Amino acid sequence: MRLLAALLAGGLLLGGCAPHVAAEPGALTYLGQFRLFPGTDFDGTVVGGLSALSYDAGRDRYYVLSDDRSNIGPARFYTVRLDLSERGIDDVVVTGMQPLLDETGQPFPPRDFGASPPVVPPDPEGLAFDARRQRLYWSSEGERRPPVLADPWVRTAGLDGAFLGEFDLPPVLAMSERETGPRRNSALEGLTLTPDGRFLYAGMERPGYNDGDPPDRDHGALVRITKLDVETGEPVAQYAYPLEPAGAPARSNGLTDLVALSESRFLVIERAGAPRPVVRLFYADIADATDVLGTAALTAASVTPMTKTLALDLTAAPEISPLDNIEGITLGPRLPDGRQSVVLVSDDNFSPRQITQFLALAIQD
Repeated sequence: MRLLAALLAGGLLLGGCAPHVAAEPGALTYLGQFRLFPGTDFDGTVVGGLSALSYDAGRDRYYVLSDDRSNIGPARFYTVRLDLSERGIDDVVVTGMQPLLDETGQPFPPRDFGASPPVVPPDPEGLAFDARRQRLYWSSEGERRPPVLADPWVRTAGLDGAFLGEFDLPPVLAMSERETGPRRNSALEGLTLTPDGRFLYAGMERPGYNDGDPPDRDHGALVRITKLDVETGEPVAQYAYPLEPAGAPARSNGLTDLVALSESRFLVIERAGAPRPVVRLFYADIADATDVLGTAALTAASVTPMTKTLALDLTAAPEISPLDNIEGITLGPRLPDGRQSVVLVSDDNFSPRQITQFLALAIQD
């Protein structure tokens, strides 16, 4: 029945295919996209709010995280099969749904701030698969509605969703009733594991109160990317990533996800919202960036940020249409011509006015 539901939930192949032409090393080429039908249902849940994805090469499947805060269904992730080729994405089939479980082994209940103590479900945003250890890492942005406070977290889960542990995070990521720490809905948004499996990087969407104002149309900002040791569960470094100004007509900009190409180099999504998404991909490198793990406020320190170069402005590419709220990125399989595939996913916010789309790109080696 699940497979039948997945097939019935099929989608639309849109956006065309870009021909493979010679390009400079590192250039990103758009291949095509596939949209799920609005309101796609699987295993009694609405497939929506997709905020992150990570590729499992051994099983040739993707783990795709929903940011549903147990409002529509349980906090959860899906397993998805993508038929990926040099033409783009020929098909997307949802093959499984797994609730994320709390420390007691139960799905997270819906929010109840009036309870004593308040029930605060997670706000799932980042996801990374660990092939060597066969487990998942996932992040929650926490909650900040004083007096209700819940710190962001990075947790470890089994492929069955079971709670396996939690990373320690630096104090600057703790929520507070005062104007310190992360802003609401702007904390840990992106998560990626280095290719060697030693380190996990967790990126904030926008700066915390300690680190200055969020980006606006004319000004950028610095956000923190935390380096976590997978074996010890401890933070070992932290770096400042420079966000671009949002630019007109958008009002703000943020980091929505990143994928590690090495221990120090990444592809980063920056997305500015409203009235229509502005989505840009950047290559970013730690290089000579300052370790700010012990720095309480970036505005009060001399900081060398990470370096970055524009990889692809999705908004400016006429062949990438439609384009919605892109929030997740992962490296997929190698294509038949040897190029490295990159897969993106959008978060439709469970809105009938938005779409759930998977985009395929290729990196020229």
